Amino acid sequence: MAMGKRKRQRQDELWIATGEIATGPGSPFYAKLNGVLGKAGFDRWAEQRCAKFYAENIGRPGVPPGVYFRMIMIGYLEGIDSERGIAWRCADSLSLREFLGYTLTERTPDHSTLSVVRGRIDLETHQEVFCWILARLGEAGLLRGKTIGIDATTLEANAAMRSIIRRDTGEGYDEFLEQLAKESGIETPTREDLAKVDKKRKNKASNDDWQSPHDPDSKITKMKDGRTHLAHKAEHAVDMETGATVAVTIQPAHRGDTTTIGQTLRETMENLDEVSDDECRYEMREVVTDKGYHSNGVLRDLAAMELRSYASEPKRGRRNWKGKAAERDAVQANRRRIRGERGKRLLRTRGELVERPFAHCYETGRMRRTHLRGHDAILKRLLIHVGACNLSLLMRRLFGVGTPRTLQGLAAPALRVLSRLCQRLRLATARLCFHNFTGAMLRPWPRPTVRIA
Repeated sequence: MAMGKRKRQRQDELWIATGEIATGPGSPFYAKLNGVLGKAGFDRWAEQRCAKFYAENIGRPGVPPGVYFRMIMIGYLEGIDSERGIAWRCADSLSLREFLGYTLTERTPDHSTLSVVRGRIDLETHQEVFCWILARLGEAGLLRGKTIGIDATTLEANAAMRSIIRRDTGEGYDEFLEQLAKESGIETPTREDLAKVDKKRKNKASNDDWQSPHDPDSKITKMKDGRTHLAHKAEHAVDMETGATVAVTIQPAHRGDTTTIGQTLRETMENLDEVSDDECRYEMREVVTDKGYHSNGVLRDLAAMELRSYASEPKRGRRNWKGKAAERDAVQANRRRIRGERGKRLLRTRGELVERPFAHCYETGRMRRTHLRGHDAILKRLLIHVGACNLSLLMRRLFGVGTPRTLQGLAAPALRVLSRLCQRLRLATARLCFHNFTGAMLRPWPRPTVRIA
């Protein structure tokens, strides 16, 4: 048999039968996920909710809502941050084409089409899709709603610090430094002179004086790694019994945790009311937070809402409670609860159950840096992104696999278990041989018998 060459002369065919086109074995994960969505009637439900955003009989049929939401879910499942990357991946993968419902001869939506559809469908509909996924979790027993853990993280904005301008005059940062240098006596400042002026100046970047012209919703903040960047703040409310994310909000990054928890609590209550029915009623009763949310006002408001708080208390020394009876009672009640067995257990598990969705959504899900601008656009993407994280929790309960990449790592744990079993078998065999050998050595020798004739 002669060796074939990749670069060879070939004659392209004019007509190709569909059955002769090369196909792949497909992805079992996406087939199962399509089965779950199809059984629950997701496409029909999404088309009914989004019918008001499309014309009835005029124009070319657009991208179906079920396809749009599936493509955003693929961003989480495949770990793709940009919509351009999602569109390229869907066009390149045979299994994703089948998941979206496109044949080999049909063209999948590109990134500009995703942007148009996202702008057409409003934020409330994206919130309804998130609640629809929550309802499926409730049917599978993955939603309790009693104990809720709340935490926040920063998302890097799609805007550079060099592009910020002053709110009052509209001048850029370099122009502002040049003006300061000229006022200090430097007529023609160089880049080195501007760097020295910037280093000596206090209050360099304040959100009260500066803003981004490209993304006004982004705020100057300090990231987790110590860098100063334009960012947004994402806050999650997580069910402490199942790990499901009940609510997600996008808020200005410069606001503290004590000022943003109110909106997240309201979203949590509304979502739990949305997925509740006559047979199952979800009601939030406990809130677990870290020490960043601990304040007199927050604990007082939680007590007024009849919610038990489990907030880590920072060391603040002696407190003056004169004229603050309600705050004193709330702080002392929270202190008693976190010192109990249940409080200690909740604070220990908070780091696991609340931080896990952050790792899945923003690290492996690649949403730590946003490619969209504006809180509404980012929240639309984030609601479906976190909803896909909840769907992976449902898939893990039903089939034992939460993402398609999990199938790639199933062989390694099995091989490790097999290797450990073989190692233990060899160790047990060696011990058995050693005991048999030492037993034979320590066994007394039979005394020789002397016969006297």
